[in-house]
Amino acid sequence: MNNYTENIYPIFDRLLQKAAKEKLLKQRTKALWMTGLSGSGKSTIGQYLEARLHKDGYLSQMLDGDNIRSGLNNNLSFTASDRKENIRRIAEVSKLFVNCGIITLNCFISPTKEIRDYAKNIIGENDFLEIYINAPLEECEARDVKGLYKKARKGEIKNFTGLDSPYEAPQNPDLEIRTDQMTVEESADKIYEFILPHIKY
Repeated sequence: MNNYTENIYPIFDRLLQKAAKEKLLKQRTKALWMTGLSGSGKSTIGQYLEARLHKDGYLSQMLDGDNIRSGLNNNLSFTASDRKENIRRIAEVSKLFVNCGIITLNCFISPTKEIRDYAKNIIGENDFLEIYINAPLEECEARDVKGLYKKARKGEIKNFTGLDSPYEAPQNPDLEIRTDQMTVEESADKIYEFILPHIKY
């Protein structure tokens, strides 16, 4: 088996460091990892949060599951190994944004503790905030904004998280948002107020 990395020599230590980018942007950077079932509100909250950050002068980048799957990771399936590779690539991209001083909003189901810890280890524990976007399965299925639960119930989608594939809820997230009890705006505002001390320069 070839070792494809034996002739690779990273120069990360010779590049401008994160602190210099944060000083330029006058903000501190974090990777927000928003996890939750399909339909819990991750992407919608992310959009509102991105707009709020922009309005207040903060530069952010949102990475969304469907966007990433349609581009960077369009060659990956939903097998366990491909799900892990999906998260690995996302985390590496998120790390690049964080190192550039940009607040990164990650909106991914990332259904297991193992896979979320995997992302945290890549990005770096000090730069990673886990936010649990919590809505009961019944609520997510009732919304079914993409029609995915309906397809999964018919057997048209296999290994669907929350139905025939498990979702492990975070036990100790940095923040939990109950989207069955708050509006999208209230949810985004709560996250904003939580992260403000972390990103204020």
